[in-house]
Amino acid sequence: MWNFLIKINKNLVTAIPVMMIAGFILGISVDQSLLAQLKSLIVPFTFLMVYPMMVTLNIKHLQEGIKNVKLQLLTQVINFCFIPFLAYGLGRCFFADQPYMALGLLLASLLPTSGMTISWTGFAKGNLGAAINMTVLGLTLGSLATPFYVQFLLGAKVDVDIYLVIKQIIVIVFLPMLLGYATRQSLLKKYGMPKFKKDIVPLFPALSTLGVLGIVFVAIALKSKQIYANPAIIGAIFVPLLIIYSVNYLVSTLVGRLFFKRGDAIALVYGTVMRNLSIALAIAINAFGAQGANAALVIAISYIIQVQSAAWYVKFTDIIFGPPPEEASA
Repeated sequence: MWNFLIKINKNLVTAIPVMMIAGFILGISVDQSLLAQLKSLIVPFTFLMVYPMMVTLNIKHLQEGIKNVKLQLLTQVINFCFIPFLAYGLGRCFFADQPYMALGLLLASLLPTSGMTISWTGFAKGNLGAAINMTVLGLTLGSLATPFYVQFLLGAKVDVDIYLVIKQIIVIVFLPMLLGYATRQSLLKKYGMPKFKKDIVPLFPALSTLGVLGIVFVAIALKSKQIYANPAIIGAIFVPLLIIYSVNYLVSTLVGRLFFKRGDAIALVYGTVMRNLSIALAIAINAFGAQGANAALVIAISYIIQVQSAAWYVKFTDIIFGPPPEEASA
């Protein structure tokens, strides 16, 4: 079973679209009352996604993250001073009469980094240490900032219960973060670092993937009838998302090439383009009532672009930033 889950984790490019199709088929096949019950699975799935990631992350990297100040600072400037406002502007342009669709764009832009930041940075042979720092810093800062960005930018157009949003973030981010850290310390004490890294760490990303796939499945199932009735909505959502990701890749790549060496530049790209869409989905569905499903649809579709683009970007990193040092000197 573990081997199967690990294999799925390495093939998210295929697994996520498959789960979206499965969710769509289920959603159009069952009545609304059953779909409403599926909504209760979002928080458990989100916990399953976040908790394993926290077990494998060393929170001490949060302190180490300030060592490369320039890299971390520019990463968070892109994450919080540029991308959210780009998403907000596109939301006003494309979804002027659909504020909860605009909310989906904003939420997808406000929670940077996930376990995939680390994974894709590793695949591209970038600076893994920097990617880990970005993941911890970005997730922490994004969780703290999201309620206030949403209130400030969209509070006049959507019904924002800032305390409910904060409560959701505590439950799905900071609680599993604390429990994950406690689990990590307990496992290290019992098994020691060598066995922990070799035998235990590889299992947790597979569990996290189950959470991601479950969230995507539920999110699409909840909106499947709307998609079936109006398939053009998919195209309407794709366009602003493509703009956000394309601009994000372009800006991050240019900043990386101008200011950093290859490894740091790759970490910067994946530390800004990869968004924590699972947490954004959970917030959208649980903190914004029935209308939150519209935001969730935007976020769910983001998965397709994010995973596919991340995989393709790996193929071009040697062209963009040059080969890794060991290959260049060979």
